[in-house]
Amino acid sequence: MQVYLVGGAVRDELLNRPVIDKDYVVVGATIEQMLSLGYTQVGKDFPVFLHPTSKAEYALARTERKQGQGYGGFICDFSPDISLEQDLYRRDLTINAIAKNEQGELIDPFNGQQDIKNRLLRHVSPAFSEDPLRILRVARFAARYHYLGFTIAPETLKLMSEMVQKGELFTLTKERIWMEVEKSLADGCIATFSDVLKSIGALERVFPMFKKWHGSLSTSLNDKVSQLSKDNYNFKLIQFCLWLAPCQLEDLHNIEQTLKVPNKYALCARDFCQYRALFDAQPLSATVILKLFNALDIWRRPERFEIFCDAIQADKPNDLEAVNTLKKAAQNAIAVDVQSIIAQGYKGAQIKEQLGQARQQAIQAQL
Repeated sequence: MQVYLVGGAVRDELLNRPVIDKDYVVVGATIEQMLSLGYTQVGKDFPVFLHPTSKAEYALARTERKQGQGYGGFICDFSPDISLEQDLYRRDLTINAIAKNEQGELIDPFNGQQDIKNRLLRHVSPAFSEDPLRILRVARFAARYHYLGFTIAPETLKLMSEMVQKGELFTLTKERIWMEVEKSLADGCIATFSDVLKSIGALERVFPMFKKWHGSLSTSLNDKVSQLSKDNYNFKLIQFCLWLAPCQLEDLHNIEQTLKVPNKYALCARDFCQYRALFDAQPLSATVILKLFNALDIWRRPERFEIFCDAIQADKPNDLEAVNTLKKAAQNAIAVDVQSIIAQGYKGAQIKEQLGQARQQAIQAQL
């Protein structure tokens, strides 16, 4: 039984990037052997085990044979006679097909180290075309490592384009697509991710709300995202709003279902796209601001308003004063005490009317 560190951990170590997760492949072992050593099996499609103490993932070396279309439909062989090279052969890119043994020696049968030096994303084998998810993964890697000068090898880009034209992307589940989008958002690279998909004719197929995407949009988005702090709790949500800014509001309806976008992302994007134009007409009146506050339901959903303000500030950095005024107006309006209105003897609909007037006056005091 031999254990090798594989994939992203080896790649990022060679790129002098932080290594977040470590994955291992085990050659020459059986399920029974792994269990006898105290590993816990997870996953149903193929044997992956958690180390008894570190909880790192250890997978038995395997080969895959395609049966059917799309992301699924693979038949896996994980017998103990599968070699390390056979396991690495099934991987997507050469830079992800490098292993390191327990002595620290690199095993690189597909010249991944050379491709790292050449800043090239190149597929390992023709088997790449059997998994359409790899189109999105390569676009994500191209975006993540764009700052290092990485490009996609022409033959790999051609293969990706051919897969798109064959309709392979339509076999992916919306959940799998969203996972790749969210990872690109976490990297802060959604603009470059979109550029790659656009170049192979995939962007509008996967994200039909983008009726147009061009270089100036990408450049503008990259510039705005570069000014954001990744430490901001809402970093991904803000970037998602900025990404969808060119889209028509009607195209964002029901994206929770059509694209399986989480509710909080969909709501924030619609808020931003619907109300961002208000800031084109300065100054805002107390009446308009109160309508905005009611629409965003700042009384019960203050976090929704917070994300909206963060997105507006990122989109319009020159309007910082207007955003700060809006935040102070919100504090004033929220501070209005409904109990004091009730204590004055108002009842039923009168309470709502008086509350609205008091909130508008509180907003006006800040303007």
